[in-house]
Amino acid sequence: MDWISAELPPERALTERYGRIEAALDERDTPAGWRAAFGDWDQLRREWHSGQNLVELRFTQDTGNEHFRVAQQALDARIPGVTARDVRLKRRFLEGGTLRAPLETELGPQAFALWDADVRAFDQGISAGLVRESELSREYTEVLAAASVYFEGQERSLAGLGAFFGHPGRAMRHAAEVARWGIFESVAEHLDSIFDELVRVRDGMARALGYKNFIELGYRRMHRVDYGPADVARYRDDVRATVVPVVRDLVQRFGARAGLERVYFWDEKTLGIGARAVPQGDRGWIVDRAVESLAALAPSLGEFGALMKERCLLDVDLRPGKAFGAYCTMFPTHGVPFVFANFNGSSSDITTLMHELGHAFQGYSSRNKATVDYLTPTLESAEIHSMALEYLSWPEMERFFGSAADTYRREHLRDALFFLPYGVAVDHFQHLVYENPGATPAERHAMWQEMERRYLPWRDYGDLRFPAQGRLWQEKRHIFGLPFYYIDYTLALCCALQFWELAGNDRARALEAYVALCARGGEAPFGELVRSAGLRSPFGGEALGDVVRTASAAFG
Repeated sequence: MDWISAELPPERALTERYGRIEAALDERDTPAGWRAAFGDWDQLRREWHSGQNLVELRFTQDTGNEHFRVAQQALDARIPGVTARDVRLKRRFLEGGTLRAPLETELGPQAFALWDADVRAFDQGISAGLVRESELSREYTEVLAAASVYFEGQERSLAGLGAFFGHPGRAMRHAAEVARWGIFESVAEHLDSIFDELVRVRDGMARALGYKNFIELGYRRMHRVDYGPADVARYRDDVRATVVPVVRDLVQRFGARAGLERVYFWDEKTLGIGARAVPQGDRGWIVDRAVESLAALAPSLGEFGALMKERCLLDVDLRPGKAFGAYCTMFPTHGVPFVFANFNGSSSDITTLMHELGHAFQGYSSRNKATVDYLTPTLESAEIHSMALEYLSWPEMERFFGSAADTYRREHLRDALFFLPYGVAVDHFQHLVYENPGATPAERHAMWQEMERRYLPWRDYGDLRFPAQGRLWQEKRHIFGLPFYYIDYTLALCCALQFWELAGNDRARALEAYVALCARGGEAPFGELVRSAGLRSPFGGEALGDVVRTASAAFG
């Protein structure tokens, strides 16, 4: 990726360019003049986002690199100033009167809805809070990226331990979990301190903006323009009523079939699948098989996959100091995405790769949209592209797993059902946290325990002391760095499973609808994008029940 030259504009040059755009809006009081000023602003934002994403990528690739860390710190300090300039321009376009209409007709109303949310989510007075929030989120990433434990003959990071969580040997699975939670226990007070301050900072910013609490501000920041907390609460209730009983029954049935008198937390990843599926090659071999798989799905996917490989737009190697997790980022000035992951030799490597390639394909498909605001959709919509590709690529799994492909498919479907209750538990927990910002760490751990009783009643931690104390949530980086970004996965999963159902009946139609949805990018809100793909909204209730019944029936 050395060919990507995405540098952040120097502060002086940035100030001058924003100044020229604002002056143009003052001087060119015609639709054409405003359109030209918008074009200059959009190009500047593409350059800024490209530079920002490159700085963030380099930092997560090597959190121990002092140069990258300093660059990330400098970026964090600059973001509030850039946000202030963008918000000022967004307000100008929103309040443009008769000059607004022609631009809104060209771009569509979604850009203006997004800008309105941004204007309501920022004021210069919260700049210090935003910088501190970024510092604390970065600290969480650094703490866990540096953590490791000696296990099975070598020093392993949290990502490296992941290969053992689904090990066929029960004692090995247990030992891996003991090692994992031992890492977290060693930094528990530090994580409590980070999160305690994060909650105070976020609550303080929300109140400074006139909101009751951070929940309202959080929804604005997530650009949820066509649904709100009440809709999400009803959806969580649907999951509890519809999905939790199904999963509880599966846990009991799978455990009985495996001869387990008691199903522990470390057994859950092996339930219902027998021998595990393992990729039959190394990192390079997996990437090659992924490119072949994409080409077999659709010509546009095949061209995209070849580009990702040829231009080295993937970093999936496991390295010391590399941040754990996976994500996809975008370089708007180059029109290309980049996939970051940590392969550990387990079946999750394939799921993760297909997931992130789904994000990447959407970003690549939308690279020429009329505004940077539409390069990617709001996050619950974005996760449809990633999760749907996981399921649409099922017919290609023999390439990765050979005769164990069916085992992988069962594991993947089981994980989907098991994930839904966990995903809504994470979301409900965050609502409780920000409704009660003065809670102590112990009180927050009690909140998580209540969420487990509500949504994960089968869970048994045995002798794993750390998660049994209500601390499992501390391993979820989204809770620290991306507040309220988790219900999105469950909403998207309901939609992705509809693609899976459709593909079982009409594969060509499912792929056509998927490619078309990716091409729309973020030009519409969640509900409209879902309808345009022929899917039913998760908020309707019936869609969730139908896909869960179909999925659970696959297990007999």
